Amino acid sequence: MAESSGSSWRRAGFAGAAIGVLAAGAAAGVAVERLTVGRSVRQKARLALDATGPYGGLRGTPGRALADDGTVLHYEVDEVEQEASSAGRRRRLFGRKEPAPVTVVFSHGYCLNQDSWHFQRAALRGLVRTVHWDQRGHGRSGNSQAGPGGAPVSIDRLGRDLKAVLDVAAPEGPLVLVGHSMGGMTVMALAEQYPELIRDRVVGVALVGTSSGKLAEVTYGLPLAGVNAVRRVLPGVLRALGSQAELVERGRRATADLFAGLIKKYSFASKDVDPAVARFAERMIESTPIDVVAAFYPAFAEHDKAAALAVLRELPVLALAGDNDLVTPSSHTEAIAGLLPDAELVIVPDAGHLVMLEHPEAVTDRLADLLVRAGAVPAGEPFRTS
Repeated sequence: MAESSGSSWRRAGFAGAAIGVLAAGAAAGVAVERLTVGRSVRQKARLALDATGPYGGLRGTPGRALADDGTVLHYEVDEVEQEASSAGRRRRLFGRKEPAPVTVVFSHGYCLNQDSWHFQRAALRGLVRTVHWDQRGHGRSGNSQAGPGGAPVSIDRLGRDLKAVLDVAAPEGPLVLVGHSMGGMTVMALAEQYPELIRDRVVGVALVGTSSGKLAEVTYGLPLAGVNAVRRVLPGVLRALGSQAELVERGRRATADLFAGLIKKYSFASKDVDPAVARFAERMIESTPIDVVAAFYPAFAEHDKAAALAVLRELPVLALAGDNDLVTPSSHTEAIAGLLPDAELVIVPDAGHLVMLEHPEAVTDRLADLLVRAGAVPAGEPFRTS
C-alpha cells in the first residue's frame, strides 16, 4: 500500500512539474519582480491593499438555506429602499396588497464568492431587491465534501442548491438570474431541472463569462500539446493535493507571489487594473480551500447544458464576456447567443475572465439595460457607480 501511495505522489510530482512549465510565463514575470522588489516589501504592499481596498465589504441581511444533502448555504439580501417607490406608498396608503418586488439573484464563479459582484451590488443597492449567495464550499457556505480529496460536485447539484436558496430568499415574485462563469452554469442547471420555475417566475437572465459546454476544448492560451498533457493528469494531482489540504495550504502561502502572477494573468486582460482590485480577486481565490478546488474541477469537463438554453428562449437574456477571457473564451458566449437569437450579445474589449471587476461600468450598464427590459427598474433610473 505504501509503495502504491509513493508511486501516486511521484506521478503527482511529475504532473506538478508539467504544470509549472506551463506557468512559466507568469513565473518569469514574478522572478523579474523579485529581483527588484524585496519579499518583505511585497508582503507589506499586499497587507496595505488588504487594509485599504474598499472591495468586498458590502453586507446585507444574512440568511441560510439548506441544500437537499444538508449543506448549509449562506446568502444575503439587500432590500429596496421603501421610500423610493411613490406608487408603493400609494398602494400602502389605500390598503392594497403590494406585489412581491423583482429580485435579482447573483451567482458567482469557481473559486470566488458573492463579493465578486461588489461593483454591481453597490450600483443596485436600494434600487432593486438583490440576493447574493455563496456556492457550497465557497465564502461562508458549508462544504459537503467528505473523504480524501472530497467527492466530486456536479453542476446539476449546484442548480439544486440555487433552487434551495430561491425557496428561502425569494419564495415569491419575479426573478432576474445573474451568473458568472460557474454561476452561469448553475443558472443553466436550474433551467434544465426546473423549467416551470423559469416559465412562471423568471423575467430576465444575465450570463457573464460562462459556457454551455465543450470546456475540454479550452487551451487557456497555452500550447495544445501541453494543455492535453496537463488535462490528463490534473484531476489526479488535485485529488492528491486535496488529501493533504493542510500541507498544500501552507505551500500556497509560501508561493503567494507565483499565484498572484497566475491569478492576474487568468483574471484580467488590461494592463491598468487597479492593484487593489487585483489583490481583492487574489484574496478571494486564495481563500478557496484546495479540497474544494479538487472536488469541483471534474464538473467542468462534464458540463453540457446547451439543450437547457431552450428554456430561456422567450426571456430577455444578456450574454456578456471579455474579449480576452482565457478561462471561458468569448467564443463560448457567442455560442450561447447563437442558441438564443434574441439575446443581447456583448463582448467587452480589453477584458478578461473577471470582467465585472475589470470593467465594472460596462457590465453594470448592460445589466441595468436588462433590468429595464425585464421591468425590474424604470428606464432612466440613476445607478451608483461605486
